[in-house]
Amino acid sequence: MIEERYRELKAAEKGAVISILAYILIAVLKLTVGVWADSSALRADGLNNFTDIIASLAVLIGLRLARRPADDNHRYGHWKVETVASMVTSFIMVVVGGQVLISSIKAFLNHTTTSPDPIAAYVGVFSAALMLGVYLYNRNLAKRVNSQALLAAAKDNLSDAYTSIGTAIAILAASFNWHWLDNGAALVVGLIIIKTGLEVFSESAFSLSDGFSEEEIETYRKDILAIPGIIDVADIRGRTYGANIFLDVVVLMDGDMTVEESHDITEQIEIMLSIKYKVFDTDVHVEPYKEELDN
Repeated sequence: MIEERYRELKAAEKGAVISILAYILIAVLKLTVGVWADSSALRADGLNNFTDIIASLAVLIGLRLARRPADDNHRYGHWKVETVASMVTSFIMVVVGGQVLISSIKAFLNHTTTSPDPIAAYVGVFSAALMLGVYLYNRNLAKRVNSQALLAAAKDNLSDAYTSIGTAIAILAASFNWHWLDNGAALVVGLIIIKTGLEVFSESAFSLSDGFSEEEIETYRKDILAIPGIIDVADIRGRTYGANIFLDVVVLMDGDMTVEESHDITEQIEIMLSIKYKVFDTDVHVEPYKEELDN
């Protein structure tokens, strides 16, 4: 299973590389045309895409470091580096969103207006179509290889597609003398970037702090209880290392069972959880069942 997970993370790197190349293309295009066409919204969107290059690089580095094997200082491996990469991405998104937000607010307060060239809108439409394609590719790849970092990158891709569409609409509106709308689009872009960054941060922080879904725990519990020989599940705890699920399970069995019999049942638990839920590692502890536990 470990080798298979390494191959999945390596496959996820392709998505990060595609994101980097796409962001380089549209960042240069937006910043260049934004300056030439005098569009603050397009420049703000280009700045966002430029920093997305850094965020995608962080994801790529995180995926590569996560593939490093376990060592004396990391007995569980380096899987959590993938989640750290997601958190780094969220920090960058929030900082950039804040910069764009502050810039647009200053433009409003100073009554700064622009009449961007309509060609800037075509750049926004092209960028939206490109990033939508990158999003669909990365989302499907992230689900197939179960990569938290790549899924965070895909969410950023979709956010960029939305903001590019909004930018294009605002630029077209501004060409009809609705000048305030160009700065308004930059404001919306900043808010969307911050919102997406905070969502990615929340998911990463939940994982790094060993948070785990109560619903999933209850599902595991019910399936374990369905295995013959299991009288009760005294405790079950879960945590994630990257996208890998680690479980600690305490089960109660008949105290008269032989060691071999109880061991065979624990093997059934591990195999069931691995096949049905793709649990990466399950540590099962067996305790003898006593009637007084129910009294």
